Amino acid sequence: MKTTEADSFYDHLEKMSVAELLGNINKEDKNVPLAVEKAIPQIEKLVNGIVERMAAGGRLFYMGAGTSGRLGIVDASECPPTYGIAHGIVIGLIAGGDEAIRKAVEFAEDDLKQGWEDLKQHNITSKDVVVGIAASGSTPYVIGALKKCNTENILTGCITCNAGSEMAANSKFPIEVVVGPEFVTGSTRMKSGTAQKLVLNMISTSVMIKLGRVKGNKMVDMQLSNNKLVDRGAKMLMKNTGMENYEEAKALLLKHGSVRKATEAYKK
Repeated sequence: MKTTEADSFYDHLEKMSVAELLGNINKEDKNVPLAVEKAIPQIEKLVNGIVERMAAGGRLFYMGAGTSGRLGIVDASECPPTYGIAHGIVIGLIAGGDEAIRKAVEFAEDDLKQGWEDLKQHNITSKDVVVGIAASGSTPYVIGALKKCNTENILTGCITCNAGSEMAANSKFPIEVVVGPEFVTGSTRMKSGTAQKLVLNMISTSVMIKLGRVKGNKMVDMQLSNNKLVDRGAKMLMKNTGMENYEEAKALLLKHGSVRKATEAYKK
């Protein structure tokens, strides 16, 4: 039996008090970062592969179904505003299409061919990287796409919460984060989803840093899409340049569109 489908260590959940439910869920959640830590060598290999391809003009695709697909979409959608990269460089795909982001599409994940068809819609090439995300490691939508990618010399990776899965067997750089049975048996939106989110954070953040999108510890290429980010950017610019007037820094930032460009303009 898959670890993700194994019986919970807890029973009679309906008889627990709210305090007991929350405490036991939290107890299980504490195991997640420890499981992720064990997978760091696997994550490192995939990150290095992604950096190499993206530095040469490639793109990063995440593919999944249900919770896994949604997590990939979240990570992909946050890269442009956080790091200033163009839309379409990091792409999240979910079985069932955009409708499945908000509402489950029945049996969409069981289509072995649709994953590759979805990638073809984005003109996938051998420059790109495809990372499958599936707690079970057995999602046909993802596995079918990875198999085809391997025949097309497209770099493949995956994030799964079961050891020895078919998805991992069809990935050049598999990441296995085995977090154990879920608190509610089979509910992989819980510990497995948390583990996948942590790994995705590590992948995209590390990749963007190595691609030069962070200076010091600051998001110098972030998009100025709201007042909070404009304020953050102005203060970053003041620290970078020694400017003392907030309004002047804000005006310079808005003129050039990013902390990096405004800092370069000021120093010239």
